[in-house]
Amino acid sequence: MMSEHDPKHAPGEPRLAPRPVVSPPVDPAEAATFGRPRGVDGAFDTLYAPGAKNGAGPKQPQPPPESLAEAFSRPPGAEGIVLQRPSDYTGPNGNGRGGEKPLWTGPGDPWRDPGAGAVLAGPAVHTEEPREEAESRPKSAMLSLPEVLFGRRVKPVALGLLGVIALLVGAVGGLVGWWLTDQANSLTGSATIAESDAGKERAPGSVADIAKRVSPAVVSIEVVSGQSGVSGSGVLIDPKGYVLTNNHVVSLAVSDGKAKITTVFLDGSRLEAKVVGTDPKSDLAVIKVNVANPTVVQVGKSANLQPGDSVIAVGSPLGLENTVTSGIVSALHRPVTAQGENGDPPMTYDAIQTDAPINRGNSGGALVDSTGALIGINTSIRTDAGPGGQGGSIGIGFAIPSDDAVKIAETLIKSGSVKHADIGVNAASVSANSSEGARVQNVPPGSPAQQAGIAEGDVITKIGDRMVRTAAELTVAVRSHAVGEVVPVQVVRDGRQLTVDVTLGSD
Repeated sequence: MMSEHDPKHAPGEPRLAPRPVVSPPVDPAEAATFGRPRGVDGAFDTLYAPGAKNGAGPKQPQPPPESLAEAFSRPPGAEGIVLQRPSDYTGPNGNGRGGEKPLWTGPGDPWRDPGAGAVLAGPAVHTEEPREEAESRPKSAMLSLPEVLFGRRVKPVALGLLGVIALLVGAVGGLVGWWLTDQANSLTGSATIAESDAGKERAPGSVADIAKRVSPAVVSIEVVSGQSGVSGSGVLIDPKGYVLTNNHVVSLAVSDGKAKITTVFLDGSRLEAKVVGTDPKSDLAVIKVNVANPTVVQVGKSANLQPGDSVIAVGSPLGLENTVTSGIVSALHRPVTAQGENGDPPMTYDAIQTDAPINRGNSGGALVDSTGALIGINTSIRTDAGPGGQGGSIGIGFAIPSDDAVKIAETLIKSGSVKHADIGVNAASVSANSSEGARVQNVPPGSPAQQAGIAEGDVITKIGDRMVRTAAELTVAVRSHAVGEVVPVQVVRDGRQLTVDVTLGSD
């Protein structure tokens, strides 16, 4: 740091000299364009101020061309008048020739007085022209259509061009309209619905044709006792009003004398019915209804069926009257055993298996073939429901063959009860889920089996011409014969096969 008494620095002098001013060079062309006029140092040019004593001032404009001066200059003798006036105008000194009012009234009219100062005011308002002056103006002539077309007032080329323009405008308008209509049809608009002739596919033998012929012969059955009730189906098999159905459909009416049976026909009419007879062992029953000229079903031959034949089920599943379903014959001679209803013994029958959808309420309804003939009485189904479940159809349904059902129905109508052929043994399947035969567990003394020499422990494998693979099949094989008929019975005893003749008794 330098001391205040530095001998090299004199008192009062700056410690550092100022830097020299550096001015960049100026382009002469830019200086002539953007620089101050000659002789002007400040912000304003005082040399060209109006009225300067030095005589300097703005340059006077060049005189106009003679042609413009002649066209727009004042007439001779009017050099003192600032604005052009009519010839009869009375001037300020009253030396004019007329009495017209001046164009301005005084200094208060800035738009009329050229000497008035410019001021800000409201916007100019358009005033309508008096009707008299507008009507007094000459109107341009208007041409009518005949004058345009035939008056030769318009050139033919112009008319042709006008027609072409009109056609183009019409074509463009049509295209735009078509496009808009096409876009609108994507969501809304008129619909074109194709209609077919009613019933053209209901050929003879079709499901619809068969259902139309069979449905009047199938009735819905309702059994009611107090708060309890059962519903099912039935088939009219005789013009006298006999209806064939399942025993489990009307068993409530048999066990309860107060129960009421009602049959519901296709047209909705309801008639009361009475029980004629029942066969709990085959799950068949006949009821009678007093009806005039009923439609009865045609009975076919179930013995003529083959697996794969088309069948149709008609009934009232789940209370839905006159329901029609279709399928095929899945199997024949399928032994089915089920528990009896209301204390009845177990029921066993030789069934037709079908995949036509059958549900609760179809019981007692008709199973018909492709001709509409009755070939079975729908009776039961196999389900996947658990304990206490109410499972529906899984495509495994069973029907009592019409050959057996009609024979039992005729016996019930005649005598009210049925007797079945019996061999007189208690038997069970050899083992669960096996098809080895029916093992004899008990032979009552004096029974047809004991008299033929069948002993306890024998395994029955054949009755007549029919193989026996389970205990249920033994029952249906014996019942396929008549009471008192002698049939050969094949048994296996201690590994040896024996055949004995048995005279069938009655259950």
